[in-house]
Amino acid sequence: MPGLAAATALMSLDLDGVSVSSGSACSSGKVGRSHVLAAMGVPADLASGAVRLSFGWSSTHDDVRAFAEAFENLLQRLYERSRAA
Repeated sequence: MPGLAAATALMSLDLDGVSVSSGSACSSGKVGRSHVLAAMGVPADLASGAVRLSFGWSSTHDDVRAFAEAFENLLQRLYERSRAA
């Protein structure tokens, strides 16, 4: 998300009960720009707002729906905050 720090997204989604990560699974514990996004040519300012979603064999449509609703809530809060500024 342009203009959104990954840490902000993580906290917001966590408050809605959705767990995501801001780094790649192979780089857990590292701080800094994702080497994968850098290799893809993603600009640093955009990459700083990237989050990683992980789904597995036990994931359900409800899990996807929960993320979509939480992400929509996050976007709504950002929109409201930008209008108030």
